[in-house]
Amino acid sequence: MKALLCFIVLVFSSLSWAQSENEGVITGVVRDQSGESIPGAAVVYKSDLTRGALTNDLGVYKLELPAGEARLICRYSDKIADTFNVTLFAGQTITHDILLKDFVLEVDAVQIRVGKFDKPLEDQTVSMEIIRPELIENKNTRSIETALDQTPGLNILDGEPQIRGGSGFTFGVGSKVAVIVDDMPMLSGDAGRPEWGFIPVENIHQIEVTKGAASVLSGSSALSGAIHIRTAFPGLKPKTKVNVYSGFYSKPSVEGSDWWLGTPLISGANFLHSRRIKNLDLVLGGNVNYDHGYIGPPVPDSLVTADTISNFTEEQMASKRVRFNFNIRYRSKKFKGLNYGINGNAMYAQSNLSFAWLNDSSGLYQSYPGAVFLQTQTIFNIDPFLNVFTQTDGKHHFRMRYLYANNEMTAGQSNQSSTMYGDYMFKKSYPSLKDFDFIGGLTGTYTNSFANLYAGAGDPRNQILNISAYTQLEKKFQKLINVSVGGRLEYFQLNDTVTAIKPIFRAGTSLKLYQETYLRASYGQGYRFPTITERYIRTGVGNFGVYPNPDIKPESSWNAEVGIKQGLKFGKIYGYLDIAGFWQEYENTIEYLFGFWGDPAVNPSQLFGFRFMNTGNSRVLGIDVSFSGKAKIGKNTELTFITGYNYIVPKTLTPDYVYAIDQLGREYSYNSTSSNFANQILKYRFLHNVKGDSEITVKKKFSIGFSVKYFSKIINMDGVIEEFEISTVGPFVQTIRYLDYFDAHRFGNWIFDARISFNLNELHKIALISSNITNRSYSLRPLKIEAPRSIMFQYTFKLDKNKSTAK
Repeated sequence: MKALLCFIVLVFSSLSWAQSENEGVITGVVRDQSGESIPGAAVVYKSDLTRGALTNDLGVYKLELPAGEARLICRYSDKIADTFNVTLFAGQTITHDILLKDFVLEVDAVQIRVGKFDKPLEDQTVSMEIIRPELIENKNTRSIETALDQTPGLNILDGEPQIRGGSGFTFGVGSKVAVIVDDMPMLSGDAGRPEWGFIPVENIHQIEVTKGAASVLSGSSALSGAIHIRTAFPGLKPKTKVNVYSGFYSKPSVEGSDWWLGTPLISGANFLHSRRIKNLDLVLGGNVNYDHGYIGPPVPDSLVTADTISNFTEEQMASKRVRFNFNIRYRSKKFKGLNYGINGNAMYAQSNLSFAWLNDSSGLYQSYPGAVFLQTQTIFNIDPFLNVFTQTDGKHHFRMRYLYANNEMTAGQSNQSSTMYGDYMFKKSYPSLKDFDFIGGLTGTYTNSFANLYAGAGDPRNQILNISAYTQLEKKFQKLINVSVGGRLEYFQLNDTVTAIKPIFRAGTSLKLYQETYLRASYGQGYRFPTITERYIRTGVGNFGVYPNPDIKPESSWNAEVGIKQGLKFGKIYGYLDIAGFWQEYENTIEYLFGFWGDPAVNPSQLFGFRFMNTGNSRVLGIDVSFSGKAKIGKNTELTFITGYNYIVPKTLTPDYVYAIDQLGREYSYNSTSSNFANQILKYRFLHNVKGDSEITVKKKFSIGFSVKYFSKIINMDGVIEEFEISTVGPFVQTIRYLDYFDAHRFGNWIFDARISFNLNELHKIALISSNITNRSYSLRPLKIEAPRSIMFQYTFKLDKNKSTAK
């Protein structure tokens, strides 16, 4: 028996010795593109998938394989799998280090880091879209809202940003979307209106669009989302860019509606120069722009009498703008991690504000008497800042802003305001707690406004103060689960009489399910205090009026969503597919509503107009889908694309709630004021929205781009508009006829843009760009026609050998 056992042991020992004699060993370190080792990466022998190894805490792997040719694959979440071949000799040990590339790098050539924590896009717990500067430049963006309007789920309607149907239309007043440039708000202090032309489009690093309530970190305006714009710092070498453009509007497709006598020109130029001078970072930029415009001055006809208030010329209706901006930052030599500086921006602009067309046929592209104003705007901001970065004590950010705006307008509509803003933010990561991050801060805003049209308060002078404290915590577990929680406390005081205090919260998580598969869920609250304009505006010219509502209440919201982001690779197509379902509810919803708000005893010719009202509670359900990425088509051809679809079901939750009684004693509720209340759909919303942009580039020289937007028909609007149209008040007969237009255009609108560009060499580029190439005549908000086709020629000179980094 002992002899048999000895024989068995001898046989197995011989086989084991023979097997090891015919094997070799491969070992090495798996690293990412920053040079950091990757623990937990899998290295697998493709001929026998049962043979493999995981890297240890130092990123080291070791694997025994049969001698000869071997094909191996290395995988790790977030990374592109690497397949490689090696040749092993029996008894030999070889070293083969592995570099795994980030999946995002394959998609966009630059790793995108977003949010307050500067983390990868896939780690975010909320829905977010990214706009890169290439799209802004390629579309000849003269004002940033034209590029933003290409973002899935975001519409810019008459200057007002709307995310996921969070608002109807308000002529840009009281934005429910926060607009932030380099972590500081860019909304006018009195009206809460974005100043789009004031934003330096020539020096944008990237734009982050957050969908859903985002008030915790973005402030009270972020009731339904936020737009974060990041400008760029200089690279190691100087960068100079000059862009010159010129073009014109086409004749509108509606017969007899072209009104201009001259050529409707559009022309302008912008420039940028950035460089480092030792420890000094300097950025200079500017823009000049002339736009003849496509909306003409009012004209009298058989039904419309000329007035003396809006009797403007063609030249007076043109828009003109001059803007200059600078960024200066000094990086201290003596104290490592200390930098400080000052940013500034100034603009002088002339433009018109048209609120209603003349009629629904030949007067679509002309203004209604008394419903158009000329504006001369002077606006500037000065932003000093100081940052202290340490490895042990975190990062301290001190920011201040003084923003001044003076709007001189016809018909006594002038207004001016000054806003002072200050923010301290502390940010720190705690390595001892393993991927734990903290942000906290204090913010204060004070606005002083003077305007006769805000005399609804009893005084043209109004002041509003906002103080808030905020914090957010993020923790990552096992590099798979990211959890974030945060809160904000808001305090408002208006004219020492109206005060409000409100705590708001948010929480979210993202889970890495598989390689390039990320599941997220979040809940967030929003809160918005009404602006001075919404509460106190009182104005009127001609037949129209805008009336104050001193008793208007703050509105609040909450948003819950579940989303999944999936990285995809089909051959040489790399992209991200993102799908999200969301549920938003609003309390004390503020809407800009048309009605009979005027007092006949005060002015019998001004009974009709608009007023900001709390209309009760509402809910918006929907789904967001987007797909963006790049594709290699052949050896020298590349395709970039971004597409999206947004579907919403916006409904009132209080259809019978009486929110106002007009001067005639009539009760106003959703049901009594809606033109179509059958399905309780909110007014002036697009239930279906499609956005898309793609560009093909050949040999990095010749490019063809194409954009598409789709807006479904408006289901519901103010029913009182019909009463206004059939009324005769004072010397005027109403000829606007919006209902006629509405009934004749009860269908959606597809809008197409196209562009062609050619790089003459590394320095010079020419392009031909057309918006609304089919020259479609369409309207997206009541009484406002959108622009006809425009054709632009663009020349760009760019001397840039850097890859700029964001602030």
